Amino acid sequence: MSNSKPCRKVFTETILELAKKNPDIIVLATDSRGSVTLNEYAETLPEQFVEVGIAEQNMIGISAGLACGGLKPFACAPACFISARSFEQVKVDLAYSNTNVKLIGISGGVSYGALGTSHHSLQDIAMMRATAGMTVVLPCDNTQTKQLTEALVNYEGPVYVRMGRGAVEDVYETEVPFTIGKANTIAEGNDLTIIATGETVIIAKRAAKELAKEGIEARVLDMHTLKPLDTDAIIKAAKETGKIITIEEHYKFAGLGGAVAEILAEQNPTPMRLLGIADEQTVTGNSAEVFKHYGLTVENLCKNAKDLLGK
Repeated sequence: MSNSKPCRKVFTETILELAKKNPDIIVLATDSRGSVTLNEYAETLPEQFVEVGIAEQNMIGISAGLACGGLKPFACAPACFISARSFEQVKVDLAYSNTNVKLIGISGGVSYGALGTSHHSLQDIAMMRATAGMTVVLPCDNTQTKQLTEALVNYEGPVYVRMGRGAVEDVYETEVPFTIGKANTIAEGNDLTIIATGETVIIAKRAAKELAKEGIEARVLDMHTLKPLDTDAIIKAAKETGKIITIEEHYKFAGLGGAVAEILAEQNPTPMRLLGIADEQTVTGNSAEVFKHYGLTVENLCKNAKDLLGK
């Protein structure tokens, strides 16, 4: 924990080292190099950096053009703007055209805190997941962010990555196999399954430890990839544990919980609880305060697990 950093910082450190060896990598920013932590990258590799200014739609078009020229663009901006303000360009210039652009949305979810609803990105997963051709990934910690960044360089097609703003606690103490589209099991158990993504994975991991103290064995899946979804892992968990809880930093609608429910409704109906942000303009506060207000906590996750089990 003492060495933890924001995932955005790990991304920029990793992409800088990769870009030094690969001149095809181009990083773009929307007057956001400070927010993304791209200052060192821009100073070190100015010929592989494009400052677009506050013009997110333009950045998507420029990125698509670079990709059509055989380059590997990484377009970086706050998640609330890159997902919503640029959505038409993402839909047409990236997804419809199948261009090889990686969208890096930083300060995602509620991590802009006191700036409030206008700066929160709580419908981005729904939007990107519903767009044919897009891959959607939410890394949970520094180790996984590094692995993801390395994988993205040679992963073909448009990808939306969402990460938070603050330092994160380690979910993985060492590198474990990471594959886009394949969930990681971080706790074994057969009483129920908790499926989490992004910065809620550490909450799920902690909750499993607390439940174990009461004799409840919870399986925990890190569903880092929301699209393509690891359907096999979800169905296997439903069949083997019989109950599913999802937890996410997103509105309850059409995000992780909705995606899991869609799969199970068709293939293996399973009792579920969906934990996420309520359908309202979000309260103002730092991430921890907002998480607590909406029940994205270890305590509430454990309570829901025991309620679902009838204990």
